[in-house]
Amino acid sequence: MFDANTEFTISTAKSIKTTPAWSLYRNFGKRMFDVFFVLAVSPLLVPLVAFLAVIVRLDGGSAFFLHQRIGHQGRKFHCWKLRTMVPNAEERLREHLLNNSQEQAYWQENFKLENDPRVTPIGKLLRKTSLDELPQFWNVLWGDMTVVGPRPVTAEEVALYGPAAHVIQSVKPGVTGLWQVSGRNDVSYAERVAMDMTYVSKISLLGDLGIILRTVLVVIRRTGQ
Repeated sequence: MFDANTEFTISTAKSIKTTPAWSLYRNFGKRMFDVFFVLAVSPLLVPLVAFLAVIVRLDGGSAFFLHQRIGHQGRKFHCWKLRTMVPNAEERLREHLLNNSQEQAYWQENFKLENDPRVTPIGKLLRKTSLDELPQFWNVLWGDMTVVGPRPVTAEEVALYGPAAHVIQSVKPGVTGLWQVSGRNDVSYAERVAMDMTYVSKISLLGDLGIILRTVLVVIRRTGQ
């Protein structure tokens, strides 16, 4: 189980074994749990995603956004999300960073911005409630992701992980995870990596159920980002 008050640091990450232990749940039960969970929530999930897709579509542009991420054993896959950014997002980001050195430094360190100029009004609400990530359950059914796991990262981010990449890529990335329910907006990038490594070293059914429950509370309290 994961204690919500645990302090995660890079020293925590360095103490974790580079080869996580084998377990029945980790190697076999987790996939069965993923499929069961997604099928169980589908009656609620499908109409909700369809409704949100229509709302996003009315805002202009496509309803969904696909972004290449790095998954299990370094395999590339397209991660599904509801679109939360303007159609010319990358161009707008380049212009914003070019004209703001402080924001550029923050982006290079954290791969995010506090007030991202690319995010649409409806996108801000979707991100705040984490509803933009609901389509990732399709990735779970297809086997690219798991319900609970490390956050899916880009190739650029993997390069920063160093030895930690081997540990984190030993499992599939998750729709939710320890970082998302542990002060998501208030932790450094290094702490995110440490949390993901800690999760991988302690995977269990009870741990996953606990993170799912805490995820529901995060969504209700609208503390996502």
